[in-house]
Amino acid sequence: MSQQTPPGPQSSAPLRGRRVIELGTMVAAPFATHILSQLGAEVIKVEPPTGDTTRALVRGGPSGTIIAYSHGKKGVSIDLGKPEGLAVFRRLLASADVFIHNLAPQSALKLGVGAEDCARVNPNLIYCHVRGYAHGPQEDDLATNPVAEAATGVMDDHRVNGRPSRLGPSYHDQFAGTYAVIRILATLLNPAATTADRRIDIGLYETGLHLAARDLAGVQLKTQLLGRPEKEAGGEFAMPGYGAYETKDGRWIYLLVLTDAHWAKLTQALAMAEAGDAELAKLRDRKKQRDRVEAAVRDAIGRFSYDEAAAKLSAGGVGFNEVMPLERVLEKPQARTTGKLRDVAFRGLDFEVPEFPGQTTPVEPGLPPPELGEHTVEILAALGYAQAETAALLEQGAVKVAGAEEFAWAPVRDKAPAVPTGA
Repeated sequence: MSQQTPPGPQSSAPLRGRRVIELGTMVAAPFATHILSQLGAEVIKVEPPTGDTTRALVRGGPSGTIIAYSHGKKGVSIDLGKPEGLAVFRRLLASADVFIHNLAPQSALKLGVGAEDCARVNPNLIYCHVRGYAHGPQEDDLATNPVAEAATGVMDDHRVNGRPSRLGPSYHDQFAGTYAVIRILATLLNPAATTADRRIDIGLYETGLHLAARDLAGVQLKTQLLGRPEKEAGGEFAMPGYGAYETKDGRWIYLLVLTDAHWAKLTQALAMAEAGDAELAKLRDRKKQRDRVEAAVRDAIGRFSYDEAAAKLSAGGVGFNEVMPLERVLEKPQARTTGKLRDVAFRGLDFEVPEFPGQTTPVEPGLPPPELGEHTVEILAALGYAQAETAALLEQGAVKVAGAEEFAWAPVRDKAPAVPTGA
């Protein structure tokens, strides 16, 4: 496991002393508050009695999302549908600097946690709503990560057997969360922030538009130059020799061949017949002979085992990396460098979770992911609730404390034998 040092002052904790309330589910809002937590903020994750959806995604128990993005947070469970629960939430909100959620717009209004509701409780609160669409004719419509991909051109470019398909990882959710953090930090840094500044709307759709800006500008450029819309192909298709190729032993290697100099180094490193061929020296010429170039690179890589190819490419100064399966990603020495991994213990299992980028010193221990409502009693006491009041709220179901048994992983029967690493 990665090494850690005892708790102590953390110079990279600029948000220490700030309280952030998260009313989030799935990825977007939890990812944003994960970043804020890594920057030192106290994050209190508020969940309904039924829990965040990601608490029951893997065999009835928590998924990797909870482990990766909720460590370091405190957990409170509140039923906002009960007046007593809403009163607890509003008292909690009054103590906060930031509130972030990704509820559907109508759900937020129904629960009494819209921007106006929260401003009446805490006029200085930074209110951040990550939603499907920001202001505009679709602002009340629902959208998820793949819907945003479909709406902004990404899915049309990513087809599996001809069918438009989602990318896989929820990048639009994560980018939306990151944009939310940027807006929140900008507001915290602004001593003259207005009410309008403190109300932040981040849409998955608008996030997708911004991410696609280069491609959207590119298709407009081609339309005006050529008189017809023409999309740039993806990087590996636009530049022959830039992509994944299979080695003799069935492993895949991704080559970084962006420039003419890269091409020259590749052909020399692998002693290819195309080395020094003036007909292929320029990218524009290689594009015209795409099939020839692709076949040449494919054949050259296919002559060697991965280790042999890697040695030759390294010696020749060619950029490359193995296409790594997830189960082997954290084996690499680069991943295991000090500051890049955090040890997280959860329900008797040990995890190594990638740390927020920029950490160069040993990672300090932090809170494990909270069970549902794990810190409810503690937080209520800090808010001034007497023991009897807390007991009454628990009895009424306005708040909740649950253990690991609430979302237990189903036992694994007839477990298949482990696959050797690297197989």
